[in-house]
Amino acid sequence: MPVDAAATLAYFERTLPAYLEDLKTLVGLETPSCPPHLEGEAREACRRGLRAAAAWLEGRFARFGTVSRVELPTGPLLRVVRRGRGPHVLLLAHYDTVHPKGAWKQRWREEGERIYGPGVYDMKGGLLFIPWAVRYLIGAGLEHPHLTVLLTPDEEIGSLASREVILEAATLADAALVLEAPMRNGDLKVARKGVGHFRVRVRGRAAHQGVEPEKGVNAVVEAAHFVLHAVAQEDRDAGTTVGPNRIAGGFATNVVAPTAEIEVDLRAWTLAEARRVEAALKNYRPRLKGARIEVEGGLNRPPMEPTPDSLRLFELAREEAAALGFTVGAGRVGGGSDGNFTQARGVPTLDGLGPVGGDAHQPSEHVQRPSLARRGALLARLLWRLVDWR
Repeated sequence: MPVDAAATLAYFERTLPAYLEDLKTLVGLETPSCPPHLEGEAREACRRGLRAAAAWLEGRFARFGTVSRVELPTGPLLRVVRRGRGPHVLLLAHYDTVHPKGAWKQRWREEGERIYGPGVYDMKGGLLFIPWAVRYLIGAGLEHPHLTVLLTPDEEIGSLASREVILEAATLADAALVLEAPMRNGDLKVARKGVGHFRVRVRGRAAHQGVEPEKGVNAVVEAAHFVLHAVAQEDRDAGTTVGPNRIAGGFATNVVAPTAEIEVDLRAWTLAEARRVEAALKNYRPRLKGARIEVEGGLNRPPMEPTPDSLRLFELAREEAAALGFTVGAGRVGGGSDGNFTQARGVPTLDGLGPVGGDAHQPSEHVQRPSLARRGALLARLLWRLVDWR
């Protein structure tokens, strides 16, 4: 049975042109996320892009498994199931991007070793590693575990609708692999911060600023007190950050501000830290007499905290990377992914298995062409090794 790492890598180098053709097609299909607040033609245009990409992906993945479509408010989610032997492995990828339609005049550009395009790095390049790897395993006659692939349309807006599908799939999984981009140096991701979002509404009372300001309750001033309270919850040594990054209030300079609104971002490495800050924000009591505060929201993604089993999964990947001639480390990152959900559900999860590149969410987003074959080969060999995962 051909399991030599050099032979595996040779296959992926030989078939790289076919992979790139698929990647060029998928990147050319613009797929900005569709947040729930979109209405009318804007919403329909957004959904058309997602539907077109889902239809194309359905055709590609139907060659390797049974494909079903789940229509979500945020777009079509594709579930691909392929029977194998041994454990159940969940593969996670998203096909939505942050880039609005028309943001890139040239959707595919190759310059030296870099390939540029909307979503090429985050994360259409990693998504297409899945059919590429499965094709290799089938052709080489190699076994693989039972596979469930979820291709989601809303990861970039917090997996608003796909979260429940992911959590349901996690109940059957023995391990989860996330095809998000790696660290910039190629390291895999074994830890991600939990992410929280809070919307704070402050209610005061309007009054004439010049004639009778004492009759007013200034919501902007109360909001300032809340901001200082929120920032005081940070613990940089523990990696906990609190960002009151959007604020608005009042409507005229000569009127005591009756309302204000704040949006706060929370990041924490551990669930205990996230819960501590969440409680502190929600238990805040107004400083100004007559002011009222409503704090909505909370933890959107739980932290992806390493476990002995998830680190064992990383060690397996590190062995296979070494066999292929490169090294990977265990990276930690402040941004969240769908892997946060699976790890929090007790499923050993390894993230960052996509191609090496950089500048996610920017007009210079790109992948490094030399990384593609070896990272695709890594996924294939990892799936082969997971047949005996226990």
